[in-house]
Amino acid sequence: MTLQLRPATPADIPAITAIYAVEVRELVNTYEYEVPSEAEMAQRMADITGRGFPYLVAIIDGEVGGYAYANSYRARIAYQWTVENSVYVDARYQGRGIGSALMQALIDDCTARGFRQMVAVIGEPTNTASIKLHERFGFELVGVFRGLGRKHGRWLDTVQMQRALGDGANTPPNNE
Repeated sequence: MTLQLRPATPADIPAITAIYAVEVRELVNTYEYEVPSEAEMAQRMADITGRGFPYLVAIIDGEVGGYAYANSYRARIAYQWTVENSVYVDARYQGRGIGSALMQALIDDCTARGFRQMVAVIGEPTNTASIKLHERFGFELVGVFRGLGRKHGRWLDTVQMQRALGDGANTPPNNE
C-alpha cells in the first residue's frame, strides 16, 4: 500500500462525496440525514479552504481513501484560534493507519497556521475507533452531551474532546 497525503482538489470531490455518503446513510458520525450532492461538497470545500483552513486527502495506490479538514469551531470572533476537526476514512482502508496519518497532518497544518486549540465532536460514545484515534494524538475528553441529536430513530449522545496546538493557551497568538 502506497500512501500519499496532499491538499484536496476539486477532482477529489466524487470520492470524498462517496465516502461521506456512507457516513450519512448508514452511520451516526455526522448528523446529516440527506447525502449532499457533489456540487454541495465542492462548495463546502471551497468555503473551508477559502477561509484559510486545511482540507487534505489520503491517496492510497492512486485513489482517495480518506480525507480530513479543519473548520471554525464557532463563528464568534473570540473562537478564531480554535478549530474543529473532521476525519473520514473509506471503510475499505480502515485500520491501516490512514486516520492517524490524516490526523497528524491536520494537527501539523493547523499548528503551522497559528491555531491554538483543536476540538473533536464525535458522533457518539460507541464510536470507540474515533475516540481512541483522538486519544492517541493527545485529545482529552471534555464532556458528553446527552441526547444532543436524533438520527436513525434514536437519540444520540455527542462526545467532545480537545487538545492544544502549539503553545495552546499559554501565550497570546501572534496576530493579537
